[in-house]
Amino acid sequence: MAVLDLFSLKGKNALVTGSGQGLGAGMAIAFAQAGANVTLHSYGPVLDETIDEVKKTGVKFICRSGDVCDQKIAHMLVDDTVKALGSIDILVNNAGTIRRAPAAEHSEEFWNTVINTNLNSVWFLSQYAGRLMLAQGHGKIINTASLLSFQGGINVPGYAAAKGAVAQLTKALANEWGDKGINVNAIAPGYMATDNTTALRADPARSAAILARIPMGRWGLPSDLAGAAVFLASDAGNYVNGHILVVDGGWLCR
Repeated sequence: MAVLDLFSLKGKNALVTGSGQGLGAGMAIAFAQAGANVTLHSYGPVLDETIDEVKKTGVKFICRSGDVCDQKIAHMLVDDTVKALGSIDILVNNAGTIRRAPAAEHSEEFWNTVINTNLNSVWFLSQYAGRLMLAQGHGKIINTASLLSFQGGINVPGYAAAKGAVAQLTKALANEWGDKGINVNAIAPGYMATDNTTALRADPARSAAILARIPMGRWGLPSDLAGAAVFLASDAGNYVNGHILVVDGGWLCR
């Protein structure tokens, strides 16, 4: 097979949580452009511009909404993907949230919301979809990690704890399922221009400090994850397992 053909996702069916906008939309659109049918998911409605970009590719797709912290919603997303598209070959656990407050003032509500959304939902979706992938003998699971899988951050203790755990969960599942045809990896985005970083980008001092440390000198865009996501989801990444792929413009190099 020619090397570029290894990156094709034609005939594959993907579920991307948190893909109504932002980073998830960037990955879902990339999958569709590579030929995969996709389930678009958002806590609320999927944005029209995301739907329009997927429509342009001509693949099959469905849209679903709901809170991934609810296991019934998580199971519905997987089940509807199988019913509508035929199987679940790719799962991207991207849905997430963030709450900012100093550790001494970080409320129980903040902690529980972040841990449930960013960690527990990843576990339950991976476990449920993983059972189907084990039965069919193949699958790709991609988790959205973070630079805070490696670093502690400031004023985001719940987020750092959750993303650190996502990296470890990725490795744990890779160890168990790697020889059963399932690759489990994660992408760790750097500082990206999304809703989660609105407060940082609006703070002149913090924004300047962040940009000064990024060798590429700019915030990342959802489209910057396209190549990494397709690589890990495709046959081109068949021997990559348990890896946390950093896409950060060079932040960790500094």
